[in-house]
Order: sequence, then C-alpha cells, then structure tokens
Amino acid sequence: MTPNKRSLSLATALLAGSAMVAAPRAEATVSIAASFDEKVENAAAIVHGRVVKRESRYDEDKRFILTYTTFEVAKTFKGGTPNLVTVVTPGGKVGDVQMTTIGVPQFREGSENVVFLKNTKRGPTVLYFDQGAYDVISDRGEKIVRPVATDAVTIDEQRGMAVAPELPQTLREFETAIGVAERRVRHNRMELLEKQRQAEASSIWTTLEENKWLVFIALLGVALASVKFLRRG
Repeated sequence: MTPNKRSLSLATALLAGSAMVAAPRAEATVSIAASFDEKVENAAAIVHGRVVKRESRYDEDKRFILTYTTFEVAKTFKGGTPNLVTVVTPGGKVGDVQMTTIGVPQFREGSENVVFLKNTKRGPTVLYFDQGAYDVISDRGEKIVRPVATDAVTIDEQRGMAVAPELPQTLREFETAIGVAERRVRHNRMELLEKQRQAEASSIWTTLEENKWLVFIALLGVALASVKFLRRG
C-alpha cells in the first residue's frame, strides 16, 4: 500500500496526483496506521517550521479547493528543503464555498509544526496526512512535539484495533527518534538485501545440484572443444 493511499472510508481526502475526494467532517474516516519508521522511511523531507502564509483556491479544473500553506523552515530533519516550503492539502474555503476534509491537517498562520512531506505533481503534501503532521508548542521554555488533533480513527492493520496517538516529546527527543528510525530502517534494508543475496546464491547452488549431470556434460563439451582447438593450433 503506497503512502497517502491508506483510507478505508469514502469520507476522506486524497492528494495523490490529481485524485482527490472531499467529504463533510460529520462522516467518520478509518485509516491504516503508519508506524513512525514507515513515516521516516517514506518521507521525502521532514521539516520543522512556522506557518507564514495560508491560501485556499480552486484547482485548475475549478472542481476542488486546495489549500497552500507556506512554512518558514527552522530546521530540516531529513531531505533538502529551501527556507520556505509551500505544502498543498485538499480542502479549504474560497468565498462562500467551504470544502472540508477528514484526516487532513488544518494549519494556521503563526502555528509551529513538524511536517513529514511527500512530493506530488501539485507540489509537496503531507505524508499520511494527519499522521504526518505534528504541532510544536512551548511548555515552560521547552518545545514539545505532539500529533495534530484528528477526526480520523487510526487502525492497526495487523490487530484490527484502534491505535492510541503518539505521546508528546520534546523537540530534541523527536529529532533523536528520527535519527534512530533512519538507522533502524537502513539496518533492516541491509538485512533484507543480505537475505535476498543469500537466497539467490542458494538458488543458484540448488539449480546446479539439481542439474549436475547437465552441468557435467556441458563442461565436458567445453573441455573437448578446447582440446580440439589446441590440437589444430
């Protein structure tokens, strides 16, 4: 299942290329939970920044409303990003028309957030939507990172149970967790590649073992051809 395509309800909004469905917040949305490692692995970039501009407008076909939120980046935890990053999300208000979506983060001018980004043809969007956005608040001089509030219900696909929200962390702890997840992802990827290499090697030897007489005949033919060639020389 690809990133940002985990909705199990009609009441959701997707921004993947040009596919998007909007629905009222009165409906319930059920989404498959993405682990922290999945989010770190699949994010094109992870940024911490402050919202400096927010604008909603219709798409080029005048069918849907999209909201463009510009962040002034304070720090990039993964990937390369400019000082200003504009994130596009489905939904918003243009004039008297309101298009509201479920499971999509709603950013406010002046708010501080950590955002996991995914690239689309419309521009960067939020990876896994609500699951890929965090509020950053100040508490007694310490910056605290916590998941954004959401109307979506997140389900563990393996157990079929609702997943509790991630616990708040300090910004420093959150950055450390990203680094740990990146190392874990790299380690798991290397282990997988090694297992694939071993499986391929085993498969080759198994094939040779099962066809040892054919291999012997082929090698014998090569040897005889070589002897004939040398005699002619």
